[in-house]
Amino acid sequence: PTLEPGTPHPLHRASASTSSRQPFPSSERETTAMAASEKSAGNAQPPPVDAALMVKRTAEEARQATAVEVNMSFLQAVRLYPAAVFWSVIFSTAVIMEGFDKTLLNNLYAYPVFQRRFGELQPDGSYQLTSAWQTGLSNGALVGEVSGLFFNGWIADKIGYRKTMMGGFVAVTCFVFIIFFAESLPQLLIGEILIGIPWGIFQTITVTYASDVCPTQLRAYLTTYVNLCWIIGQLIASGVLRAMVDRNDQWGYKIPFALQWMWPLPLFVAMFFAPESPWWLVRHERYEEAKRVILRLTSRQDKNFNPDHQISMMMNTNALERAAQEGTTYADCFKGVSLRRTEVVCGTWAVQTLCGSTFMGFSTYFFQQAGMAVENSFNMSLGQYAIGFIGTLLSWVLMKHFGRRTLYLSGQAIMSVVLMSIGFASLAGRENVSAQWAIGSLLLVYTFFYDCTVGPVCYSLVSELPSTRLKTKTVVLARNLYNVMGIGTNILTPNMLNPSAWNWGAKSGFFWSGTCFLCFVWTYFRLPEPKGRTYGELDVLFEHGVPARKFSKTDPASLRPASSGNVSDKSVRVSEVEETSGRR
Repeated sequence: PTLEPGTPHPLHRASASTSSRQPFPSSERETTAMAASEKSAGNAQPPPVDAALMVKRTAEEARQATAVEVNMSFLQAVRLYPAAVFWSVIFSTAVIMEGFDKTLLNNLYAYPVFQRRFGELQPDGSYQLTSAWQTGLSNGALVGEVSGLFFNGWIADKIGYRKTMMGGFVAVTCFVFIIFFAESLPQLLIGEILIGIPWGIFQTITVTYASDVCPTQLRAYLTTYVNLCWIIGQLIASGVLRAMVDRNDQWGYKIPFALQWMWPLPLFVAMFFAPESPWWLVRHERYEEAKRVILRLTSRQDKNFNPDHQISMMMNTNALERAAQEGTTYADCFKGVSLRRTEVVCGTWAVQTLCGSTFMGFSTYFFQQAGMAVENSFNMSLGQYAIGFIGTLLSWVLMKHFGRRTLYLSGQAIMSVVLMSIGFASLAGRENVSAQWAIGSLLLVYTFFYDCTVGPVCYSLVSELPSTRLKTKTVVLARNLYNVMGIGTNILTPNMLNPSAWNWGAKSGFFWSGTCFLCFVWTYFRLPEPKGRTYGELDVLFEHGVPARKFSKTDPASLRPASSGNVSDKSVRVSEVEETSGRR
């Protein structure tokens, strides 16, 4: 997209529509002077803002803010943004609830008292939920999440992240009642569908908020922390079920359901005091509020840091994206440059469910169908999630040295081999005890590499690759594709594992090894490397159509034509584009 000569620049339009506003002050002295001036002027209208001068000033401040952020070390970022780290962690904690609930349900299929209460008697005297009901219950929450995600795309853009999260916590509190008091599978299914709606809200806002409030050096760590929250929830659920496995009454599964009430209230209170995303405020032209939020998120220990310069950088990035593509609707995600970004983000999240991770969600049931005793299967699941916890922590070290794309590729290659090995080990038969433990050990190896690579890195990629104006909606579309894929895998997996259905057992490792390899091929050709790039630099690289394999080696500065003054020049710094427009 190109702005014709004479076409108002996005910042010019913003200035004209808000001509009664003064530009945000860049110092306390300016703030005092402005206040005194306004007081003496009474009701007099302030002089009109010189749009070109404002754009030029904003461009210079944005350039300085970009330089400070790019040159900041990891420790400097932590010292400067301690509150941003804290609030990002608080937001992401909501995902622990979802990890707890989903792991709880999938592992209840292997829970003796739950099987007797809701399952059907099998010829061998055991009880099993039919594969149809396993599929229905596992997909119930996903159906609700699809609805919640789409609603979230509109609601969060309208009222902000904080209020949307608070509404989600109220909904969770109400819907847990349905699950807790369910006396039949249809009632449990209704509860899972409804509780999936707030889950959908939490899935996208947590990662979007983390990427909004943190600088470039911290984005990867705080967005991948979302994966750690998933694992914490899974670990807690597995521990609770292991502790209750010897109970023979209904409280064996009702107590775990009731524990879901312990999360919403404290998180609701925390959200009440949490700062809003400064990027969201800038998109709504609430610049003074955005400045106050940035001051809340930072410690002011760096003399080179200026909150007004940060606002300028956000304004410039927002203006460039608005110039390239005006709209912020779901349809706009499929137009122009945004189409490629949407495809990459959606594909990145689809990899998570197509690479065989469904084995981990059904791990306890999978272990039992491979021939393990009930107690051993729950012990192995606990070990699996503990290994996943360690793997996610290790991913933070690996990302610093290897970047996102390299980890995503290598992880899929290794996991494809491990899944193939699980398939071959299953050929020894269910009666072979050594094969049972070999399969269990290989699944632990798979979990380790998944949580070192694809599991956590995905959250960093999907939050960094969309444009800032379309981030929420792009992430919603990507997560919904993940959920649709999840519905498919939740239909396949119970049939693969259930002895009353296809009864593939661990032989399904062959199938998932194949899908994982296909994901590897897509990643190699389509997934770019965003490590160390500001949002403005990523905009430039996408605008120029730089191939995914060349993202890390391309200098955005080299893409700026020497003699042109349009926004379509796609300069390395958005501020340079704004400054050029301001000279007209």
